[in-house]
Amino acid sequence: MTTVKLDSLRQLDLDERQVRVYRALLDLGPASIRDVAAKAGINRGTTYETLKQLATKGIVSYFPKGRRRVFQAEDPERLLSLGESKQQALSQAMEQLRREVIPALKQRQADFSPGNVRFYEGDDGVELVLRDILDEAGKDPERGYSVISTKVLRAQLYRPFPNFTRQRIQRCIRVRVLSIGEGGEEAELAERKWLPAGDNTDASYIAIYPPKVAMITQARKDYPVVVVMDSAAIASTQQILFDTVWSLL
Repeated sequence: MTTVKLDSLRQLDLDERQVRVYRALLDLGPASIRDVAAKAGINRGTTYETLKQLATKGIVSYFPKGRRRVFQAEDPERLLSLGESKQQALSQAMEQLRREVIPALKQRQADFSPGNVRFYEGDDGVELVLRDILDEAGKDPERGYSVISTKVLRAQLYRPFPNFTRQRIQRCIRVRVLSIGEGGEEAELAERKWLPAGDNTDASYIAIYPPKVAMITQARKDYPVVVVMDSAAIASTQQILFDTVWSLL
């Protein structure tokens, strides 16, 4: 059996040994533990335990024949029933997580802790933050997010994620940008205003996407470092400052 097909069965919580035993039973028809073990190439003790596991899943059954048990494989269509049962159980678990478990856990969560501040380095860190912006801002694309960026960093910001702007537009996410220094590309669903800057302005990019604020700068040339603060209070304060400057330009 190919790896792809085995992967499908593993999604039903069937491991390779269980698949081997089940296939052996399909080939043999009703059979004893000894015959199944020989066909599957597994010792008798392990085969017996595996048959019990498969019987619990409902894809193997058995009946007495004298002093022995004879096992038989149920129709492979039972695998669909197994998958449907798992899917239903997962859907119920997801709904319970959404409605009860996660809200209860959030009530126990501290308002702010060192875990609310995360540090990343390099292009991988920048890409992670850009994707996080799309995910968070995508929850309310009309509100979107706000950015303050300097000319020095703009040229290389999207290097690890060149399709960022296209994906933002596809998801109808709005953005307002305060550009420090000249430049900056015009794009759909984007508003831009400019602030003057001197020649020695440092590289900096600040994204405000409540409840988070991300700040990107350079530790050295072409090597970005990222700080993300997950705090509704900080994001709200930064948003007020941004909106105030925006309204004055």
